[in-house]
Amino acid sequence: MNLHRYKHTAYVVRQLFNNLHLLTCPKMCLGLFSLGVDQVSIEDCCKDGQKRASDDEDCAALPLISASNTCRIVQEQCCVTVLEDNMCTTGINTAKEQGVCDSLFANTCETKTTKMCCDCCLLGKAVLEQGLPCDHKLSVGYQCGLVSRACCVDGAGDNQTVSTGATEWTCAHQCVSENTCGCFKGYRLKPDGKSCEDINECLLGASNCRGGERCINTEGSFRCQREVSCGTGYELTDNNNCKDIDECETGIHNCGPEFECQNTQGSFRCLPKVKCAAGFIQDALGSCIDINECVTQTPCTRGQVCINTVGSYICQRNSVNCGRGYHLNEEGTRCIDIDECKSLDKVCEGHGCINLVGSYRCECEAGYIFNSISRVCEDINECRHYPGRLCAHKCENTLGSYKCSCTTGFKLAADGRNCDDLNECESNPCSQECANVYGSYQCYCRRGYQLSDMDGMTCEDIDECALPTGGHICSYRCHNTPGSFHCSCPINGYTLAANGRSCQDIDECLTGTHTCTGNQSCFNVQGGFRCLSFDCPNNYRRVGETVARLQRTDTIRCIKTCLPNDFACGVDPIHSISHTFISLPTFREFTRPEEIVFLRTSVRAYGAYHLGSYDVKFEILEGNVENAFDIIKRIENGMYVGVVRQVKLLIGPMTTVLKLLMRNLTTQGESSQNVINVHVFVSEFWF
Repeated sequence: MNLHRYKHTAYVVRQLFNNLHLLTCPKMCLGLFSLGVDQVSIEDCCKDGQKRASDDEDCAALPLISASNTCRIVQEQCCVTVLEDNMCTTGINTAKEQGVCDSLFANTCETKTTKMCCDCCLLGKAVLEQGLPCDHKLSVGYQCGLVSRACCVDGAGDNQTVSTGATEWTCAHQCVSENTCGCFKGYRLKPDGKSCEDINECLLGASNCRGGERCINTEGSFRCQREVSCGTGYELTDNNNCKDIDECETGIHNCGPEFECQNTQGSFRCLPKVKCAAGFIQDALGSCIDINECVTQTPCTRGQVCINTVGSYICQRNSVNCGRGYHLNEEGTRCIDIDECKSLDKVCEGHGCINLVGSYRCECEAGYIFNSISRVCEDINECRHYPGRLCAHKCENTLGSYKCSCTTGFKLAADGRNCDDLNECESNPCSQECANVYGSYQCYCRRGYQLSDMDGMTCEDIDECALPTGGHICSYRCHNTPGSFHCSCPINGYTLAANGRSCQDIDECLTGTHTCTGNQSCFNVQGGFRCLSFDCPNNYRRVGETVARLQRTDTIRCIKTCLPNDFACGVDPIHSISHTFISLPTFREFTRPEEIVFLRTSVRAYGAYHLGSYDVKFEILEGNVENAFDIIKRIENGMYVGVVRQVKLLIGPMTTVLKLLMRNLTTQGESSQNVINVHVFVSEFWF
């Protein structure tokens, strides 16, 4: 076998602790504990412990997710395993990167495992340097031995080969046997039988990420990352933190060529490249616009008027200045009132206008109110001023008024404010039955139909034969029809019962539809009939006619009748030969033995010896197909009875003859024998 090396430290540590836990607690690791009534699986308890270890929580004080003591143990052990995994990984990486473990001399609870894995990894590297085999046995403990061998194999490289006579076989990960390669966990073997490729657990759905987490595939494994929304201008880092996006550096800003991009937290700014001269200000597009100094400041002295110019302003000597609502007379000597109502500006826009000295006032129409600041008539929003008092359902404001409307399922009443229920059924929205309800309607279907899940109005036929219980609706075949169904029976030998579902056997012998000849007896079977002729052998005579002895059973009996001086006939132990007929179905569910024939005797159980016979024995001589039948002896009403049972399932159609022997025993030995031939017909149907 070639020496392979572990390419991933996490895989080495995971294998190490998996082996340890399988040795110490196999039932816990295999998920065989029962959590009781909490309905929390062992895997969920373990995942919770692993997650809390990843969040650096105290494994000895975890919040319980179940009242089960088993779940608490699994939580704590899975949490401790992850912490020990991380500690051992740190120790192995320290040994590989620094070659010493001096930084781990503090023998605390947290660094004990880390220092052990570091020291044992250095031990493995030393074994490799001295030319010793990596599986060199040292009494350093099982855990230390695993780490030592892993680091030794890791340092040995993956370019060693296995010699197989004339050819060499190279494995990318590990050699399983001669000319057979294997892969680490998280990888699968490529078609060449040597190389390994990563398994995408996220794509195959083999991850154990919870809701609210997304699976991210990694080389040889995967990781679960919470779905966090950072908002515009930020991106989620690998450690689940939100980091500002530098739009200027990434070039995703929209600053034009006249601007420079300046990054800010969550956004950016566009600063103009061109600087404006004095008297100008830069707008959002980078253009220089004039500053009106006469508005933004008071540069002129009292008695002067300010006049704005491009990039500056000028001050002129003040003349007569009339206020708002006044203008100079023709001589320019005094201010007089302006009649705004007669101006061409139509100040009140269709409403009444009243002139005032230096001002005016509008007489607004109904539904409007005068705004003394903007001096216009503004619409009154009645729906906002009187909420819930004007309309029963919905209120919509209009210019100078309002309008009421109703929600779906209602119509506006005659008063224009209230809402009446709308009878949707008048428009026949349903395919079958419609019931009006307040504000809506409900569709119903007739028997044998169901309401469609798509529109809630169309009635679809119910396929009763396809329902979970459809296989038991009819005894034989079920045929779906619109709104109903009907059953059918096999073409020959059966007829449909009065309930329309069960199949009844047609007794051809009783109805006279059989084809038996005069010297044959007709025996009805399930689904047909049989024509049989039973003749008694020599020295036997027939007793009685064919009579129904038991349910589903007919019996013909021949009793031994010897001629005088017929010694051979007299010593023949067989006293009677009987023929019994029985028809059986193919049992659909065969769960226990089925008793089919009862052989009743006149032998009393535990009888006195002086009565002649005291015991009887039963056995099957011939015809026991597939050992599907047996015969047992039991006591009924103080007498011995032989019970023939079907103990195994037989698939029809099938015919067999069970030859049974009943032996009467006395104190002097066997007294007589009775042979019973049971003609068994097994139907192909279960009914």
